[in-house]
Amino acid sequence: MQRIGVMGAGAVGCYYGAMLARAGRAVTLIGRPQHVQAIERSGLRLQTSASDETISMRASTEPSGLRGAELVLFSVKSSDTEAAGRAMAPYLERGAAIVTLQNGVDNAERLAATLEREVIPACVYVAVEMAGAGQVRHHGRGELVLGRAPQSETIAAMFRAAQVPVEISGNVMGALWAKLIVNCAYNALSAITQRPYGELIAGAAIPQVMDDVTDECLAVARAARIELLGDMHEAVRGIARSMPGQLSSTAQDLARRKPTEIEHLNGFVVRQGEALGVPTPVNRTLLALVRLLEKTPAR
Repeated sequence: MQRIGVMGAGAVGCYYGAMLARAGRAVTLIGRPQHVQAIERSGLRLQTSASDETISMRASTEPSGLRGAELVLFSVKSSDTEAAGRAMAPYLERGAAIVTLQNGVDNAERLAATLEREVIPACVYVAVEMAGAGQVRHHGRGELVLGRAPQSETIAAMFRAAQVPVEISGNVMGALWAKLIVNCAYNALSAITQRPYGELIAGAAIPQVMDDVTDECLAVARAARIELLGDMHEAVRGIARSMPGQLSSTAQDLARRKPTEIEHLNGFVVRQGEALGVPTPVNRTLLALVRLLEKTPAR
């Protein structure tokens, strides 16, 4: 797979696109005009703790830029999944592999229904942000958990050659739920307070709130018969240790007056809880507060 398209070139899409382009793949990013113009003019700037480099690649504001791609990385906001899927459908090659790199647990299923073809779910563990037009900043991690599919081994080898750690899992849904629980514990609280993870857990009673969120999510997961491995409470605590300076994506969206993905994080847990008869009052409270902040005019 030499030709790769990225549908939704935000921070996650730009990071993985840049890693693959740096390894010699032909990458085309589909993104917003300000980023596309900057990338066309100067390349994509990738900043990490170890390097600051500019990587040349193609970019377009139009889904037609996906023509000829053998692999499409799908990384739009969860709320845009169906619309973006319909927009790119006419330009997909018959044999192209499609991998979702999104928050939430049901995007691959929703996209597969929209496209009427197989979509490979992936769980993404990376802390990145768009630091400016055509500029992505990496704060930590970067590994992927890829669902099993006929093309998974080829895709995993390609990522590994680009220095991206990849695991292929027969329980990718469990990995997606584990990430969902971490996101539910951190994203809304980080957004409401506009504080990074390390400051959050130092706050009085905040760790207990995170424990309550985690307990509710685990109850819903058990009711949904999701197989989760390991201690989720310890996994939640470990995120603040490994990424203490990270603001959640929900916090970044609120700060920039952009729509958040809260409906696909705590909101998803609330809806699943309602369907399965599991109460989720703490998740419901965080959902309500972020919804209110989304609608509050900037001062």
